[in-house]
Amino acid sequence: MAAEPSLQPLPHRPMRPEDLAAVHALEVRAYEFPWTQGIFRDCLASDYPARVVERDGAIVGYFLLSIAAGEAHILNICIAPELQGQGHGRALLHVLLQIARARRVQRIFLEVRPSNPHAIALYHDEGFNEIGRRPRYYPARKGREDALVMALELFNDD
Repeated sequence: MAAEPSLQPLPHRPMRPEDLAAVHALEVRAYEFPWTQGIFRDCLASDYPARVVERDGAIVGYFLLSIAAGEAHILNICIAPELQGQGHGRALLHVLLQIARARRVQRIFLEVRPSNPHAIALYHDEGFNEIGRRPRYYPARKGREDALVMALELFNDD
């Protein structure tokens, strides 16, 4: 079987208020229990680092990150369902990590559903470790689902 060509990262830029409708539409397509457009608006109003990824002029991915006191929390990271599994999520995570390092973040946290093995594998591949569990954190079809809490220690080169 021929080797896959190396992935060209999709262009990214800061998320803007005029992106919110497209970001929310992507959120609705990607998640069974999506955030509201108001949550995205509040994140932008709070000046959280946020980026969108574009393909052919359309938003096909995004992330939101909160940073305080040398720590960061990945609030949301998403790639369009039809583009998942192609390395775009990993590329977007690398952008997020670059931003965190530039802002002198020492540790990054995230929550992930145990029912999302692809995301868990990506985070493990990128050096995140499971450090705990939040019981009944996420809404689910039959009640609530726990969240795995993962963390990554960042070490600045200087």
